Amino acid sequence: MANETRRLLKPMVPRDPSEQHRAASSLELFFDLVFVVAVSFSAVQLHHMVVEGHLASGVLGYMMVFFAIWWSWVNFSWFATSFDNDDWLYRVLTLIQMAGVLVLAAGVAEAIEHRDFAVITLGYVIMRLAMVSQWIRAGLSNPGIRATAQRYALGITLVQLAWIARLFLPEQAGFIAFFVLVIAEISVPIWAESRLSTPWNPGHITERYGLFTLILLGESILASANAVVKGLDIAENVNDLLVISAAALVTAAGMWWTYFSREHHRHIGSLRSSLAYGYFHYFIFAAAGAFSVGVEVAIDSAIGESEISGVTGAAILSLPVSLFLLGIWALTLRYQLARIQSFCFFAGIIIVLAGTVLPGSGPVLAVAAGVVLCAAATGRREPLPA
Repeated sequence: MANETRRLLKPMVPRDPSEQHRAASSLELFFDLVFVVAVSFSAVQLHHMVVEGHLASGVLGYMMVFFAIWWSWVNFSWFATSFDNDDWLYRVLTLIQMAGVLVLAAGVAEAIEHRDFAVITLGYVIMRLAMVSQWIRAGLSNPGIRATAQRYALGITLVQLAWIARLFLPEQAGFIAFFVLVIAEISVPIWAESRLSTPWNPGHITERYGLFTLILLGESILASANAVVKGLDIAENVNDLLVISAAALVTAAGMWWTYFSREHHRHIGSLRSSLAYGYFHYFIFAAAGAFSVGVEVAIDSAIGESEISGVTGAAILSLPVSLFLLGIWALTLRYQLARIQSFCFFAGIIIVLAGTVLPGSGPVLAVAAGVVLCAAATGRREPLPA
C-alpha cells in the first residue's frame, strides 16, 4: 500500500521557467475563489467602519488584515509557479491552505473593528504551515535547491510561532510586534533566495497578479450594481445613484485598461526586480480593494445614510484610485511611456485628486474622468510577441 501511494506521487521538481504559453491552472483559479470571500469581507468591514465615523481606525485595520490576505496569496502563487506538480498531495495541501484562508476571512470583522486577531492568526498559521510542508517536500525532491527550501521552511515556521506568541502580548506591545513580524515575513524570501534562487515563470506569475487584480476590481463592479439596486428600492435620488453607478463602472474599466495596457513579465527578470514587483503590488492590491468602499460611501452619502461627507467622503474614493494609478506607473509604465504620455497620465491623477474637493456627484465624475485620461494616456495594449 505504501509503495502504491508513493507511485501516485510525482517528484516535485522545478517547472521550466521558460515554458511557453503557461496559463493559470484550474486549481489556481479554484484557490483564488476563497480570496474573493476574504477580500469581500475586508471591504465590507472597512465600509462599516467608515460610515460609523471610525475612518482612521478602519483604514489601519484594513491595511493590517489585507497584509495577511495578500501575503498568503503571494506565497502560494510564487511557489506554484515554481513547483506545481498537480499530484494528489499537492492538491490536498492546497485545499488545506484554502481552509486556512476561509478561517482567516471569518476573523476579519473582529480584527478590523476590535483588533482581535486570534481567528485571523489561526487561519493564517494553518495556511503558512501547509506551505512549510510544500517547501519540505520540494527540498526532499531537489538536492540542488534543498538549502533554499530548508531556509523557507525554517523561516516560515519560526515566524508562525512568533505570530502565535504575539497573541499573548499586551495590546500596545502586540500592535508594535505586528509590524515587526510583517518585516520578518517579507524578509524570509529575501534570505532564502539569497542562497540559490528558485525558478519562476515570468509570464505565468504576472498573469496570476493580473487575475488577482480582476478579483479586486470585481468588488467595485458589485458596488456599481448596488447603486442601481438601492435606487430601485428607495425610488429617491435615482439620478444621483445612476451617476455613481455609471462612474464606478467607467472608473473600474479605466483601472483595468491601465493595468493591462502593457505586458508586465519584462519587469521580473532578476531576483531584485521580482521581489520589488511582488512586494509593491501590496499597495496596488490594497488600493483596488478599497476603491469599492469609496463607491459604497458615495452611495450612502447620496441616500443620506452616512456620517461621512464632504472632503473626507470624497477622499475615500479618490485616494485609493490615485494610489492604484501611481503604483502601476511606478512599477511598469514609467519605463514604457513617452514623456507626453506620462504628462497626460499625471494630469489624469490630478483630476482624480481634484474630485476630493468637489460637491455632490462631482467626486465620482472627476475620478471617472481622471481614470479615463490615464487609460487613454497609456495608449493601446502592446501586441504579444509572435
